[in-house]
Amino acid sequence: MREFTSIFPERLQEYHDLLTNNQLWVERTKGVATLSAQDAIAYGASGPVLRGSGVVWDIRKAFPYSGYERFDFDIPVGANGDVYDRYLVRMLEMQQSLNIVNQALEGMPSGNYRVDNPKIAPPPRWQITGSMEALIHHFKLYTEGYRPPAGEVFLRTESPKGELGFYIVSDGSAKPYRMHVRGASFANLEVLPLMIEGKFISDVVAAIGSIDIVLGEVDR
Repeated sequence: MREFTSIFPERLQEYHDLLTNNQLWVERTKGVATLSAQDAIAYGASGPVLRGSGVVWDIRKAFPYSGYERFDFDIPVGANGDVYDRYLVRMLEMQQSLNIVNQALEGMPSGNYRVDNPKIAPPPRWQITGSMEALIHHFKLYTEGYRPPAGEVFLRTESPKGELGFYIVSDGSAKPYRMHVRGASFANLEVLPLMIEGKFISDVVAAIGSIDIVLGEVDR
């Protein structure tokens, strides 16, 4: 990881040199497929699509999880809500991600990386081959699953595409009574008609690329 973080800044600068001030790239992306901050909020957009429209919103800052409150990082935002801004926000976010990784490496605690409880986490592979008890724990975890107490929970995280949320209702069994996934791509795609209304057909390709959807997350 340290080897990667040492070479990435130079590579990131290469990408900036290639595109960020490239006249053809700028002319093809600036002012194309614009999305206002008001429309982005109204349609439930999130991630770089929302931040590209100038809205300072990141789940890692608003509702910190997994230790993000301990990291120092900025939230890049755009000014015009166009294809160029959504591109640039992602480029700047790569630098912020690099800063977060470096901080995590410096503060990495020693010891095991997961809980030592075979009823919650699978036992190490080396234990499975030499311990019948470990093999049974492994088998039961993967065939029966977990049995959380009855209740409901909602958790959202800042995924690369935007806000990813999971709502799960438990009745105490090993299978959820109800579950709903809030996918970022599904919501972000809803703003596409606003972006391309009255524009050229060629702009549609640029607009879709700047939204950066995953169709598996949209087709449900």
